[in-house]
Amino acid sequence: MEETVTVLDAARRFYLDFFLAHPDKLTERVTIISKKTNEVRAGLISADKLLTWAEGQTVATTEHPDPLPDWNFSTAFPAFPNRYRRSVIKDVIGKARGYLTSLAHWQTTGKTKGKPGRPTPTNYPTLYAGTYRLELDELDLRKSFIRLKVYDGTAWVWVHYPTRYNRYFEQRRADESWEMESPKLIVSKKDAAIHCFQRRMISAKKIVESRQDPDLVTVAVDLNVKQLAVITVRQHEQILHTRFVFDQGLDQHRYQHLKRVAKKQRQSDKQSKESTAITTFGHISAAKTWTRPTRPHEPLSKSANSILVVCSSLSVCARSSPKEEANLGDVIANKPIN
Repeated sequence: MEETVTVLDAARRFYLDFFLAHPDKLTERVTIISKKTNEVRAGLISADKLLTWAEGQTVATTEHPDPLPDWNFSTAFPAFPNRYRRSVIKDVIGKARGYLTSLAHWQTTGKTKGKPGRPTPTNYPTLYAGTYRLELDELDLRKSFIRLKVYDGTAWVWVHYPTRYNRYFEQRRADESWEMESPKLIVSKKDAAIHCFQRRMISAKKIVESRQDPDLVTVAVDLNVKQLAVITVRQHEQILHTRFVFDQGLDQHRYQHLKRVAKKQRQSDKQSKESTAITTFGHISAAKTWTRPTRPHEPLSKSANSILVVCSSLSVCARSSPKEEANLGDVIANKPIN
């Protein structure tokens, strides 16, 4: 799989250079017609149209056999699977647009420092249909496999890999109310994993309508380091429930390490975790101290689960303040999904 990741990064670097060489196309504004309301408005060109345009400029096909000479992807990457190519292009469009937006904002400030860095081409590849196949229909979980299209250094071939998962993942995957999205391939030095994402639509009242409800229940979430979270439920200006979320002593352990990191950053006068705080013999640098707080995702997952448990126990719709909504979104977004 290392060869696959390497060639995908190289393809991503190719299209990143291509889009940054054509910044006007990324910022092109076109006429957009809403499918629901038929409203006509001006907006940025969509990622799908950019993908079609980029393939027309870089890939040799029967419809456009002569791509740009300096950007001939077919010559640089022969027999490259089209599903992987489109995954790479979609990923690069977001990277290039984000970089150009940050660069334009920096230029308007007139500052000489803090110039945004060029985005890196590395990323976890998204597996579109046609690049993988999950064979999880066996009752025996030990007989489950995933079929991946990988690069072996000379050609793209199909390879079977055994999988390891649990019954909870199978229950969630079999639930028809959840819609499966394209998974991501996560390759590390020791192992590889397939992160499967799911989504479903949840109907809720609009915030304006909820605030007009006299029996509105407000859930306030205060995320901390000393304690994972403090959840407070209010109704009619009275506190109905307060819950403190702990981590069995590990939150205090983590808090002490973070205090040490902050102290060393002040001593070194550098506000980055890569900085070396003290080089005196017998002291540990801040970079090494940052590695001490272990299991970074577990406290986020536990906090998110506690918030959902409290909210699900309420008999009416609950909302939080904008600041708390942002915190809650960060927690749920960082929660591992299956």
